[in-house]
Amino acid sequence: MHPLTGDPARDGDRSPPEDQPRTENHPRIEDYALIGDHQTAALVSRYGSVDWLCLPRFDSAACFAALLGTEENGHWRIAPKGAGACTRRAYHHDTLVLDTEWETDEGAVRVTDLMPQRDRAPDLVRIVEGLEGRVTVHSTLRLRFDYGSIVPWVRRTDGHRVAVAGPDSAWLRSEPEVHTWGEGRATHSEFTVGAGEKVAFVLTWHPSHEAPPPEVDPFEALRHSVEDWRAWVSHCRYDGPYRDAVVRSLITLKALIYAPTGGIVAAPTTSLPELVGGVRNWDYRYCWLRDSTLTLGALLAGGYQEEAVAWRDWLVRAVAGDPADLRIMYGLAGERRLPEYELPWLRGFRDSAPVRIGNDAAQQLQLDVYGEVMNSLSLARASGLPPERHVWRLQCALMDFLRTAWREPDEGLWEVRGGRRQFVHSKVMAWVAADRAVRTLEAEPELGGDLDGWRAMREEIHREVCERGYDPERNTFTQFYGSRELDAALLVIPRVGFLPPDDPRVIGTIEAVRDELGHHGLLRRYSAEESAVDGLPGDEGTFLVCSFWLADALHLIGRTKEARELFERLVGLANDVGLLAEEYDPAAGHQLGNFPQAFSHIGLVGTALALFGDEGAG
Repeated sequence: MHPLTGDPARDGDRSPPEDQPRTENHPRIEDYALIGDHQTAALVSRYGSVDWLCLPRFDSAACFAALLGTEENGHWRIAPKGAGACTRRAYHHDTLVLDTEWETDEGAVRVTDLMPQRDRAPDLVRIVEGLEGRVTVHSTLRLRFDYGSIVPWVRRTDGHRVAVAGPDSAWLRSEPEVHTWGEGRATHSEFTVGAGEKVAFVLTWHPSHEAPPPEVDPFEALRHSVEDWRAWVSHCRYDGPYRDAVVRSLITLKALIYAPTGGIVAAPTTSLPELVGGVRNWDYRYCWLRDSTLTLGALLAGGYQEEAVAWRDWLVRAVAGDPADLRIMYGLAGERRLPEYELPWLRGFRDSAPVRIGNDAAQQLQLDVYGEVMNSLSLARASGLPPERHVWRLQCALMDFLRTAWREPDEGLWEVRGGRRQFVHSKVMAWVAADRAVRTLEAEPELGGDLDGWRAMREEIHREVCERGYDPERNTFTQFYGSRELDAALLVIPRVGFLPPDDPRVIGTIEAVRDELGHHGLLRRYSAEESAVDGLPGDEGTFLVCSFWLADALHLIGRTKEARELFERLVGLANDVGLLAEEYDPAAGHQLGNFPQAFSHIGLVGTALALFGDEGAG
């Protein structure tokens, strides 16, 4: 019996074609595209290979982990026999349905990938369609549960291939049925399609102890997915310049929402490196309050209140309890324990180890999140979300805690692991919390609250930051009290209203940040030499959301031409299907960090609205 397939040896004596290219030398991060079903997501490469997929949730163990290892750690490639990277690819207009096409000597073929919205079992649908000539297509499916560490037992049943290991099972079927065989601990299929002919594969995950999942019609799933996405996009209020980029970013943000709870993940991946070969590899498959609140703003600006209401409800559930225990991030359903550990059997993306699961930053104190939460809830009220009395009580409890806690040092926006500091950005966001509380109560005094106390708190924070966080010799605010280092997060000072854009201290800070943190025209988060603050060795790329913040700041101080030029460059850094990672290496011309990154797409939407909002108001 074959150790993987369970088939008799005589059925497994075929070997994969010798000329079928392997992809163990990873594509670049920007060579991937995203598909998803609002509960998890997959990354598909230009080679037609699904190299990353966690089932059944964003934060579940991956069954395809070649992205962080080798093909032996799990992948599923469908491509013309002997072909390399695709000729072209694109999403169906205004959807998350991906088309990948190859032109070969035999003809042309298209693979359409999608994950239909679901009630229970997640499905990965792959439809092969002949376009010209007759093309021989090869499929190689290597399922590896638990991040590539477990080879499942595979059997045949009722025309399906069923892979089982522990709690996981996956069912593979094709329409029409094609010849498959097991070899090299993988399932192979080979078939020929002519113009207009279609072969569809459906891979369905479900708990191994349950009855078989219901079958999905792949062609109906495709039709419904296209209709559902286009119906959602039709509500977008933006119709100005760069609409395609804005809509693609909104679709990406929507795809990062975990529909059952309303939580928003920062990215669907873990451990994609901030420096190739480095150790800055983190798990982003969780719900950062900061990212989520900014996503809320982008969605509200785009006209999507339903998602905003779901996020607000998630937030209230997640942060319920002692305000002193507010976490910077939570699990998809509000889980608080996200222990960090490493997977030694995965070598990392382009040998960038370690591969980490979980995130110890969940234990950090980051005072800025109180400001972001208060600001977002204030924005939600102003945007017409139905008011909830218990939400205001939560805000009052947060303010009661922050009244004294704002004076404490913290790990700051960038989650440094080199010790706590009195970060200026954290203090500014504490001021934002007090300011939004005051404004809300001034507008709705019937809510009740400590208006005088919050006003006094707002004034005290403002005074202290201007005295201790500002360097008068250089005319700039600094990263933390008493330092000379700078921080790109200081660019938010005029945007949140801490000081007006025409204040000389604001202009000086913007110029200093641009000059000292600029790298090939883009921005780093902070000085690369700050190892004492960062606590980690090595360098990193330019941080894309910081460059969007710079464009926002330049626009606010009247340098709109410069701002638009920078925005255009940033939009141009997106890959061919409009996706952005967390960082960018301008010297090498490659994206870096987890992908696609909510923070980057939030920046794109926000800057487009700031620069072109009047032109794009719908």
